[in-house]
Amino acid sequence: MARRVVVALLGSVSWSPPGVDLAEWRAALAEDVIDLFATLNEVEVAVAVTPADRALADALVWPGTTVYEVAEATPNAVFAALEGYDQAAVLVADVPDLPALTVGKLLRPLTTRPVAVAPVEGGGPGLLGVAVRLPAPDWLPTLHLDTARPAEARANAPRPADVAVTAGWRRLRGPADLATLDPAFEGWEATRALLSGSGRPA
Repeated sequence: MARRVVVALLGSVSWSPPGVDLAEWRAALAEDVIDLFATLNEVEVAVAVTPADRALADALVWPGTTVYEVAEATPNAVFAALEGYDQAAVLVADVPDLPALTVGKLLRPLTTRPVAVAPVEGGGPGLLGVAVRLPAPDWLPTLHLDTARPAEARANAPRPADVAVTAGWRRLRGPADLATLDPAFEGWEATRALLSGSGRPA
């Protein structure tokens, strides 16, 4: 069986709900994503940060979780830092209610494709995550998860089909996204608690 790792990339967060501290909001989102990854089967879990955010990662990870320090907050930098794995997926950390099945769908194409990308639901800029068979192909461009689109990942591929596009999910990047959180959906406890404390429905 392939050795696989799922990595939460703690990138920047530029928005928080009114009355919610930005640093606390970012930490709550990341905590929920890390907790979700910890429930996944047949994968190892890691966190990646730039050196400036190492303290945040150390405060959130479960004991024994590997934290990778990377020079830039891109999936490509994370892939280059990984050793001993056959497959890897790097996902954003602003998706506290991400269904675990969506992570599985991102990894599944790697049995036949070298790269898979999950778009942001609704077709906006940015990606939910990128998965590759390691080592990552040298034709894969540097992808910034806040701005890249699936077409960018395919730009230099030998064949467009070498990059699978999987199920997307929306990210919490503004008020309209916040309104889509489903209180009946299990999980996202840290985000839920923070919203409840701010007086907003959660």
